[in-house]
Amino acid sequence: MKKQNWMANLLGLGLFIYLLVDIGYHSSALAFPLSLTKSLSTPTTKVTAVVNSNSDVKTALDTYLNSIPRGYYTVGNVEELQRLINEDHILLIDVREPSEYATGHIGNAINIPLPKLTQNLEQIPQNQPVVIYCTSGYRSAMAVMSLRLLGYDNVRGFPPSINGWKAANQPLATSAT
Repeated sequence: MKKQNWMANLLGLGLFIYLLVDIGYHSSALAFPLSLTKSLSTPTTKVTAVVNSNSDVKTALDTYLNSIPRGYYTVGNVEELQRLINEDHILLIDVREPSEYATGHIGNAINIPLPKLTQNLEQIPQNQPVVIYCTSGYRSAMAVMSLRLLGYDNVRGFPPSINGWKAANQPLATSAT
């Protein structure tokens, strides 16, 4: 099951990167299965894509993205994050740069800047819930996908990120506090 999740994430990331760089790859036909786990406790959904052209790649990616369940790998709102902080003893990771972290971060969050993520894997447990945030959700999404590809099935992102936390008038900690 873990290998299927890893392969699904790798294939999804590959499709995403392909579309970003638009390398113009054309093949007669490339078929592959994509496995998506809806959550840790639900069954797997399988999607099969056959790629013949750029149009087919976009269609395959669309199928992949539309098959991801709502809320997949995320903590969707401030209230849910507060509950997790209070009840589940999560590790909160801020992937912003140290200067951003110093100006204000969520409670007991540790700072591991996104470019340094793989150099700090020893700080990220695989047996405890982990939630990652940044400023707007972009860097945290990359961090979550990267850690998922490395086998971390306990990692979720907080898409509202620090901007959502501030908008909800929640307190910020600073390096001095």
